[in-house]
Amino acid sequence: MLSDQSRPVIAATLPVVGENLGEITQRFYTHLFEAHPELLDGVFNRGNQAGGRQQEALAGSIAAFAGHLLNKADELPDQLLARISHKHASLGVRPEQYGLVHEHLMWAIVDVLGAAVTADVAAAWDEVYWLMANVLINQERDLYRTAGLASTEVWREWTITRKTAETEGVVTLVLEPADGAAAAASLPGQYVSVRIPMQDGLLQPRQYSLSRADDGSTRQITVKRERPATGPQGEVSAALHDRFHLGDRVQVSAPFGEVVLRPSDRPLVLASAGVGITPHAGMLSHLARTGSQRSVTFLHVDRNPGPAILQRQIQEDLAGVPSARFVAWDSTSGAFRGGSHDRRPGRMNIDPIALPEGAEYFLCGPLPFMQGIRTSLLRRGVSPRDIHYEVFGPDLWIADDVAQAA
Repeated sequence: MLSDQSRPVIAATLPVVGENLGEITQRFYTHLFEAHPELLDGVFNRGNQAGGRQQEALAGSIAAFAGHLLNKADELPDQLLARISHKHASLGVRPEQYGLVHEHLMWAIVDVLGAAVTADVAAAWDEVYWLMANVLINQERDLYRTAGLASTEVWREWTITRKTAETEGVVTLVLEPADGAAAAASLPGQYVSVRIPMQDGLLQPRQYSLSRADDGSTRQITVKRERPATGPQGEVSAALHDRFHLGDRVQVSAPFGEVVLRPSDRPLVLASAGVGITPHAGMLSHLARTGSQRSVTFLHVDRNPGPAILQRQIQEDLAGVPSARFVAWDSTSGAFRGGSHDRRPGRMNIDPIALPEGAEYFLCGPLPFMQGIRTSLLRRGVSPRDIHYEVFGPDLWIADDVAQAA
C-alpha cells in the first residue's frame, strides 16, 4: 500500500498526471528506444508502438493502478496485474528491465510536467511505480518457476509441419519442437508468443491463441492477416502467411495467459466474433479430448464469406461434447448445420438466447463486440466475476474497468 506521506501527494497530482499520461508515455517510449534500440529486437511489438495502442495501454494501467492504491488501499487490482505479467512472461521480460523502464518513465514525467515535479512528487510517483513493478516482477518469477523456466529460456525453436488455409486471410499452422523434445502441455485458452525476423533483420514478437488442445508435442496457432500488411502493424502476420512454409522454423514461447478454463462442472458459454473463435476452439478441443460432460453453449458470429474458421475441427469437437450447442450468426452460420446447431441472420443478439443458470462466460473478438455482449449479460443479471474475456494486443479495456471499480 502507499505510504502515509505519498498518499496525499498522489491524490493531489493524479488528475494532472492522468491528463498528461498520453504525452508522458509517448515521450517515454521515444526516449527508451533511443537509448536502448535493442529492445525493439524481439521484446517490444513495434506494430503496437506505431498504432499508439501500447502507449495508451501503459498510460491507462499506471493511472488505474494509482487510483486503485488511493481508493482500495487493502487490495491490489489482481486481474490487471495478472494480465500484464502473463504478457511479460510470454516475452521473457527480466527483472532488470524494470529498472530501465523506471529511469526513462521518470525522465518523461519530468520532461512533460517540468517544475511541477517537486522532490516530493517525484518520490511519490517513484513509490507507485515500484509498488506495481515489484508485484509484476514477483508474479513473473512465479510464472517462470511454474513453467520450469528461467526468463532467458522462454523461447524455443519450433518447426512448421502443417499449414492450412482456413478462409481468405486466415491460416492455421501446426508446429513441432525443432529439437524433438516435447514441451509442457498448454492450458485451454492460453496463447504463445511467436518471434520471427523481419526484412530489416529485427525479430518481432506477436501473441497467438493456441487453437487446439495439445500435449506439448505439437502446438497449433491460427493467424489472421492483419491490415495494413505492409506496415509494422501487419508485418508478422503477413510474413507467416507469405514467407514461412513447411519445414521453416520459428521461435515460440512457452504458453501463458490467465484467461483459461479451470476444472469445473459449471455450464460454459463461449461467445466469439471472427478470429476471436481461436481460443474458444482450443477450449472446446480440450473439453472433447478429456471427455467433459460440461454443458457448452458456443455462440459465434462472422461476416467472412465461405467456410468458417477451424470449421472441420469445431464440428468434430462439438460431436465429442454431448451437451454442446452451437449458435452462429451471419454468413458463417451456413457452415454449421444439423443436430443442435442453430443459424441466425445478422449480428449476434444474445437477448433471445436461453442461457444456462450458473454459467461461466468467455468472450473473444473485437472490443466493441465484447463490450456489447458483456453489457447484455450484465443486464440479464450475470455477475461480472463470471465474465472473462481475451483481448488480442494491448488491453485498453481492463484499465478502464479497474479505474471505474476504484
